[in-house]
Amino acid sequence: MKEPSTRVTEAARRACNDEPLCAYIYDLASLDRHAAGLAASLPDNCELFYAVKANSDLPILQTLAPHVHGFEVASGGELAWVRAHFPDAPVIFGGPGKLDTELAAALELGVELLHVESLGELRRLAWLAWRADRQVDVLLRINLPLDDMPVTTLTMGGQATPFGIDVGQLPECLIWLAQHPEVRLHGFHFHLMSHQLDARAHLILLERYFRQVRQWNEQFGLAINHINVGGGIGINYREPDRQFDWPAFSSGLAALVKSESMADWRIRFELGRYMTAACGYYVMQVLDIKQCFGRYFVVGRGGTHHFRTPYAQGHSHPFFVLPQEHWPYPFPRPGVEQTQVTVVGQLCTPKDVLASNASVERVRVGDLLLFPYAGAYAWHISHHDFLRHPHPQHLYLFS
Repeated sequence: MKEPSTRVTEAARRACNDEPLCAYIYDLASLDRHAAGLAASLPDNCELFYAVKANSDLPILQTLAPHVHGFEVASGGELAWVRAHFPDAPVIFGGPGKLDTELAAALELGVELLHVESLGELRRLAWLAWRADRQVDVLLRINLPLDDMPVTTLTMGGQATPFGIDVGQLPECLIWLAQHPEVRLHGFHFHLMSHQLDARAHLILLERYFRQVRQWNEQFGLAINHINVGGGIGINYREPDRQFDWPAFSSGLAALVKSESMADWRIRFELGRYMTAACGYYVMQVLDIKQCFGRYFVVGRGGTHHFRTPYAQGHSHPFFVLPQEHWPYPFPRPGVEQTQVTVVGQLCTPKDVLASNASVERVRVGDLLLFPYAGAYAWHISHHDFLRHPHPQHLYLFS
């Protein structure tokens, strides 16, 4: 696992004061380089959007804005947040369960494309557009069968899920759209799986998407050239040295676009986790070390109410120990060496576990634990106010 940069570890140590530390640290310079590299490596007809749900902090969005084509939002709150700070950026709006007020806001705030999740949502949207005397541009999110495709740990389609329109309902939707010119179909949206770690498998999935939309164009006499292939590229938390092979994927994508005659299509990606996870770190200071029934427990300030990623993903999160030499007490400093520890937080539940049976050379009370890959679906999916502990600091390293 790659060691954190000196600038990150120094920022963690500088943040220490009289109170035990609990903080998020975001390396925005690293994020800037990463986003620029991703955008530059895509074929010319591919557009990179950022899925705001992964991390909506304003400094994160401001860092990404110069490199992405626009932002993908999945709620009225995200839409309002993005529009308040990026009034002219292209915005696309997806996700299930959209309220009428959210659909109306999308019409009012100039969303470029709405990703429709059901025939019922399509009908409500058309009614709102008719009342507002507007036309609205949409993609239909379709749930395709996967048919022997390799699946990931988080499947969003290819089976019965709440997401997207069952492919068998597509003809009915197209007939309905032909009778309602206030809604204009531009293409299709797919997002069948997340946590994809295999570049080759992801290319095979995109190949299926490409062939399917071209078939529908011919079968139904459509005149569309827009396909959104979602995001879904994952982070390997269990084996941090074996990450998704983006260079192989981007070069394979260029070949696939050519071989499948997709150069005239607009192909959009909505990356979230893969964009921002690596720029973020969660740091907690060790409050206590104790032994119970033969196991060592390291208790840190904070926990899964701040950093829910390990529990949500069901893994033991990797971490680094940053030694701190300050010890203010007149009694010996507790610590363990060359052993396995389980890292827990301050919550009154045995589920408040960040790492299990992790090998450490040495860890002591007062040392810092630094958890990498905490820049996406970490703070933003956590139950912040359980037990009403203080929120962690948020530190942004701009250069």
